[in-house]
Amino acid sequence: MSREKNLVVTQVRSAIGNKPKSRGTLRALGLRKIGDTNTLPDRPEIRGMIARIPHLIEVTEAAPTDTES
Repeated sequence: MSREKNLVVTQVRSAIGNKPKSRGTLRALGLRKIGDTNTLPDRPEIRGMIARIPHLIEVTEAAPTDTES
């Protein structure tokens, strides 16, 4: 078993007035409206999406989960 780190991503600002690419990134992270929260694995792809929209979201680290390998 391996321990996989997770990130908790919360949308804190509206996507209105932002570029379509930013809105698409929010959707890809599973966020639709202010206050939505999603727990995602800590992988480079997710970190890259988070880096594109830091002004719209808040990120915290969650407790690692056990995964079978």
